[in-house]
Amino acid sequence: MVRTEIAEEVKNSEVFSIIADETKDVKKKEQISIVLRYYYNGAIQESFLHFESTEKLDAAGLSEKIIHILESSGLEYKKNLVGQAYDGASVMSGKHSGVQARIRERAKYAFSIHCTTHCLNLVLVDTVKAIPEVEQFFYLLEKLYVFTSGSAVHPKWLAIQRDMFEGAPRELQRLSDTRWACRFIALRNIMDRLPALKRVLQEIAEEHGERSVEARGLLAQINFEFTVHLVVLRKVFGETKLLSDILQSLTLDISKAVDLVEALVKTLSDFRQESFFDDVWDEVLNVFGQCDPTPPAEKRPKTLSSKLSQHCVLTTLGQREPERDKDWFRTNFFYPVIDLMLSELERRFSSKNCEIMNSIPALNPQKDTFLKEKDLFSFAELYDSNIDDLGHELHQFKRILERKIQAGMQRPSSTVQLVQFIEPNKDVFFELYRLCKIAVAIPVSTAACERSFSTLKLVKAYLGSTMNEDRLSNLGVLSIESRRAKALNLDSFVDRFAKNHKNRRIRLL
Repeated sequence: MVRTEIAEEVKNSEVFSIIADETKDVKKKEQISIVLRYYYNGAIQESFLHFESTEKLDAAGLSEKIIHILESSGLEYKKNLVGQAYDGASVMSGKHSGVQARIRERAKYAFSIHCTTHCLNLVLVDTVKAIPEVEQFFYLLEKLYVFTSGSAVHPKWLAIQRDMFEGAPRELQRLSDTRWACRFIALRNIMDRLPALKRVLQEIAEEHGERSVEARGLLAQINFEFTVHLVVLRKVFGETKLLSDILQSLTLDISKAVDLVEALVKTLSDFRQESFFDDVWDEVLNVFGQCDPTPPAEKRPKTLSSKLSQHCVLTTLGQREPERDKDWFRTNFFYPVIDLMLSELERRFSSKNCEIMNSIPALNPQKDTFLKEKDLFSFAELYDSNIDDLGHELHQFKRILERKIQAGMQRPSSTVQLVQFIEPNKDVFFELYRLCKIAVAIPVSTAACERSFSTLKLVKAYLGSTMNEDRLSNLGVLSIESRRAKALNLDSFVDRFAKNHKNRRIRLL
């Protein structure tokens, strides 16, 4: 009954998108999670539809599984499927023989979107791997996590936190290339508990044994340079953490996602000003002073030999390594991190990578191209809209919208609000209404599938690992779509149960 309700909403909305991702369950079986995204009843909906196990992870098998699920639900995907969202795996997003390409052969409007949250995570991963100082810094964070998680060190780590700080003690975060927010959480926890971390290492370093040797090695690396890296990366990764959280919202549409990415690019560009680094440097000195009250020793400036006083020295041969002061960290660490992140954001989120993103801002009331014919027509051509009818609708709609605004109505601030405004007159503005529904139905991320994996681990736990696949999928639907399940009409449920099980001698009334 829950699946039927979801299918009816999709049919009523007409256009929809699919979001799919895979994971392993407790029995190491590959499970595909299928979520449908569509506009219904004034809001964007992302409804879980099915768990499907698969033995082969090839593109042909996966695409057939997805098509079979859509057909068994009675959905008209050949004309109404307008988008697909997957992670960046080649088997899913491959341009020529991936799942998205095979589905688009049957549903020509099903344009593929690379999950924006995965894209943002890849920006961070590439930044870490491309700059040696950053990569080594995160290796050190991983070593600190392993050291403080040891059975002998962990109780001392918790006890020192309780002694030095109020509230619950924190754990250091294990790093991963696939968990979206783990790097920022790791940076935040270490920065907030840095004095306690140094104290733990100092106390263990004074002991005897193998742990004391390891503690002395880690303690030696938590120096002024470590503090600079910690403060800078926490500041930069903090901005990306905020964007990552917003991109996982189910109410977010693709046009708004583009705006948020542009805002992050603008923020990082502002970070490149010297005045901003001055504030960062003050914070570095403050954090370092909390752990070590003695300021970093300044090296004696090198004096030029008197024999060369009348000469211009053009070579650095034989000179010492340049002193790592404020200017050195700004030009050799801070600027490279910012510049690389900006270039990766431009590469992975460029509108040139997706033809839809070139024109979809024409349906965003906050954009300069809002309802501009050239941009909107290019978007309409992708979905075979009637351009002549759309042109007439645009002319009339602009006049009605301006008249309503002059009468005191608040101007729509998003594509979703624009759909809500058009909906009462959807028969008059048929083409424009359809394009708006398509714009909000196009997926932004695969976060809905990631959330369903949490339910999968609860439903198919160790004690229930032998349940069959149909039962797993059905329990998954009831758990994930619990709001719908609780709102079912029990009389209709009893009638349906009685019709499906006529041979059972059960008195239900």
